[in-house]
Amino acid sequence: MMAVHGLTSAQRANGLDLILHTPGGSIAATESLVDYLKRMFGRNMRAIIPQIAMSAGAMIACSCAKILMARHANLGPIDPHLGRYPAYGVISEFRKAAKEIKKDASKAYVWQPILAQYPPAFLGQCTNAILWSNKFVRSELQANMFHGDPDAEAKAKTVVRKLSSFTRNKTHNRHIHYDECLAIGLDVELIELDQELQDLVLTVHHCFMHTLMNTEAYKIIENHLGIALVKRQQVMVVKQP
Repeated sequence: MMAVHGLTSAQRANGLDLILHTPGGSIAATESLVDYLKRMFGRNMRAIIPQIAMSAGAMIACSCAKILMARHANLGPIDPHLGRYPAYGVISEFRKAAKEIKKDASKAYVWQPILAQYPPAFLGQCTNAILWSNKFVRSELQANMFHGDPDAEAKAKTVVRKLSSFTRNKTHNRHIHYDECLAIGLDVELIELDQELQDLVLTVHHCFMHTLMNTEAYKIIENHLGIALVKRQQVMVVKQP
């Protein structure tokens, strides 16, 4: 809101180029961010990925009309995690346990300590998280990137299925690069096709990376006017007696 505040209606009508570099975050926060940006800029939003947009970052990118990315840049899978546990992995583990125990009751002794690490109702939370994230990305793709396409629903389902597939992607931190993004149906474009744009985007990105690597800042949200929100780590210096 700080980065958008002060922009006139005419400026917002020009649309939003959102340069994203993020490891991801909460689906709840992502949903609110996308809702707010769409209220400010409508469907006229492009996601620009100079390096990484993982997890919730990929969800935000999929909520835009187009994704511009560098050849070395990537999106990440959108399968949700609850803490350190992958939701799809937990459900898969429960299904495997049920299958093995049904076949051989003695296997219950092997599975009991493994399944005991999960709190009550955790399986239901994993299921709900998957349904929530998949529905969000699918509806955003239909409303924005595939808006007006007669095959929007089918295309959105295909993209979500491939971005969320735990079996296909193997791990939550897998890098999905341009060629694969294009192959699964996303509207992506290489920033290398426009050398001036590439130079501008990478210059901005390198400035942010220099700041993040050499200062206490760990999160920066800034607009083209230089208005920024910067979060910093607090370094505690303890003197030895």
